[in-house]
Amino acid sequence: MTRCEHFSVNCPSRLLFDQIADKWSMMVLTVLDAGPMRFNGIKRHLEGVTQKALTQCLRRLERNGLLSRRIIATSPIGVEYEITPLGRSLQPPFKALYAWTREHLDAVEQAREAFDARSAADIAA
Repeated sequence: MTRCEHFSVNCPSRLLFDQIADKWSMMVLTVLDAGPMRFNGIKRHLEGVTQKALTQCLRRLERNGLLSRRIIATSPIGVEYEITPLGRSLQPPFKALYAWTREHLDAVEQAREAFDARSAADIAA
């Protein structure tokens, strides 16, 4: 395995980080934390995700070994997604990140308001 000290363009960790840290991947893994779910069930939990974006996200997560996909022999045929043990290993850092966002949301909002006020003053000047 190639290791990189920096996030160079051809560093494999950069690509993996990009694929697991995007908003839909994190949300899909969070939704599936409760157990296996079909595509439409996942989509119902993720307001604003398009069918194309969700399909691409699920494929990336499956390719990276974070999800498994199981065909259900029903009429019509169904597909169910489940977090793999490797995907479950991401749950603690994701939960910590979510807890951080909730804990620091007020401070971030204050920083945004201060920034916007400074930007508006700079434009007016």
